[in-house]
Amino acid sequence: MVALDLLAMANGFFVTGGEAMGEVVRVAGGGAKLGQRAGKPELDPFKVDFDMDQAGPVSRSVRLNGFATCLRLEVVYWRILERIAQANGCSVSAVLSYVDREVHLRHGGVRNFSGLVRVICVAWLQDAPDTH
Repeated sequence: MVALDLLAMANGFFVTGGEAMGEVVRVAGGGAKLGQRAGKPELDPFKVDFDMDQAGPVSRSVRLNGFATCLRLEVVYWRILERIAQANGCSVSAVLSYVDREVHLRHGGVRNFSGLVRVICVAWLQDAPDTH
């Protein structure tokens, strides 16, 4: 299926994966546009003003329940963590310490803490009230 998708895109078609899995749509001008279908709005994460710096990893020293460690996350996740901390009236370190403590208490720990933090950020955005 991947080879078919790449071939279709190279020939100016876009293979969709939404409601009609595998639907092939001809794209005007030969270039594929993400999400472009008849009657559907276009969603392009690489719009002109997309900030690629958000994808850049940043390492920060943090204290998790009194232990100093280093956490490497993309800039966009640090920004989300700042929003979570602000919504809870605490620091980013306090949010991370809470996550660390809870994952140890509930699940005995986690192998990939940074991956867990990313998932928590996305989950928070999905459940966040409109005020966030």
